Amino acid sequence: MSDPADVVPSSAPAPVRDDVPLYVDLDGTLIRSDLLWESLLSTAHRAPFSAALGLLELRHGRAAMKRALAQRAVVDAASLPYDEAFVAWLREQARAGRAIYLATAADAQLARRVAEHLGLFTGVLASDGVHNLKGPNKLAAIRAHCLATGADAFDYCGNGAEDLVLFAAARKAIVVNARPKVLAAARRGADVALVVDAQPAGLRIWLRALRVHQWLKNLLVLVPLITALRVSDPLALCEALVAFAAFCLVASGGYFVNDLLDLQSDRRHPTKRDRPLASGRLSVAQGVAAAMVLLAGGAALGSLLAPQFLAWLAGYAVLTLAYSISIKRHATFDLIALAALYTVRIMAGGAAIEVEVSFWLLAFSTFLFFSLATVKRCAELVSMRTRGETVARGRGYRAEDLEVLKAIGTATSVASVLVLALYVQAPDVAHRYASPRILWLMLTGLLVWLSHLWLTTARGQMHDDPLVFAMRDGTSRWLIALMGAAFVGAVLVR
Repeated sequence: MSDPADVVPSSAPAPVRDDVPLYVDLDGTLIRSDLLWESLLSTAHRAPFSAALGLLELRHGRAAMKRALAQRAVVDAASLPYDEAFVAWLREQARAGRAIYLATAADAQLARRVAEHLGLFTGVLASDGVHNLKGPNKLAAIRAHCLATGADAFDYCGNGAEDLVLFAAARKAIVVNARPKVLAAARRGADVALVVDAQPAGLRIWLRALRVHQWLKNLLVLVPLITALRVSDPLALCEALVAFAAFCLVASGGYFVNDLLDLQSDRRHPTKRDRPLASGRLSVAQGVAAAMVLLAGGAALGSLLAPQFLAWLAGYAVLTLAYSISIKRHATFDLIALAALYTVRIMAGGAAIEVEVSFWLLAFSTFLFFSLATVKRCAELVSMRTRGETVARGRGYRAEDLEVLKAIGTATSVASVLVLALYVQAPDVAHRYASPRILWLMLTGLLVWLSHLWLTTARGQMHDDPLVFAMRDGTSRWLIALMGAAFVGAVLVR
């Protein structure tokens, strides 16, 4: 039999008028996020030095730090991840004539923006730059406010362990999205009238945040192993697989960092707003912790290989961070960075097995991956044009740039095919392959595949990263299989 306090807000009966005021926590209760983290990340994204100055205000207390970051941050109250079911319940209470106050440890400047956006609060109690309204301090402020307004009691909505003292003092406690231990403690020490349970982040949500499907790109670290014809070498194969695993961890850590820095722009995007961090299904604190663990794990694996590999891995991580913070907002430079992130994987793969990457492979990969990076941007511009938008949010592109990017992308595609053709005809290549002429089949497959990618992009059907798209698209899989078979045939067939 379910606990009578467990009532789903959206299905709760319409409330009768209640003259007892209701005080509502903000972070983790009204929104599935934390405004301190939001303001810190917003400031760090735009002005890292300014964010550091804001953090230094901690020497004057948490309230001073919150005020300093709130003054520097650009937080869009309309795009925050609200708990919609809980907000709907609050609106029912407001329509019944109940006084509802936002009572939060967040800075008052940000709290007022939230209150103005929702339009259902009678007033706001929040940190003011001097007093941090958390735990006992919030309780004292609520009691003083009740005394000033003539209220004899109050009800309180919260979610954290710091709210237990408020639950105990309240007439009725409304526990929202709390951990099991907090809920159990609230039931022991307070009269819990309502429990709003959020679905915990399961494995599927974490896998989405890790972007496991993007790990396919890390298979590029195996390219030097294949082109050096050392697949049958057990030690080299083992080293290459460790390198692959290290890149997967670091890449996922980089995706967490990128999503944390892009929270607000992602929330305004038609599809990216459903990402785990942007939607609030994973908290910002969880995202920060995951990024640190993943990056540290990747570094630990990388340290098992040659020092040169660790250097390439570190370079990849630094470039990923620079891309997330700044480079991606600059047209053309973002394409160079994306192409470099692909190429670095190949260079790192060579370092892992201590094989020098040839000029041919380096030139081919540079042109090819620049072209694929351009495919990615063109796909975004095609989608943007379809939605009637003219400027890409968080990017340095406009809708009219599409034709220029198409020309650049197709030109570099042709350049990559040309480099491969020159490689096939190079005098020093013939002795490495049993039948080098079969490589022309690989060249033909590449030309058809790149043409297919550009045609798909022009039709507005490129919805993924090109390499991820290739693993899901039937035509691409057949063409890649043809190229792989041609390479194997060139090596083995006499």
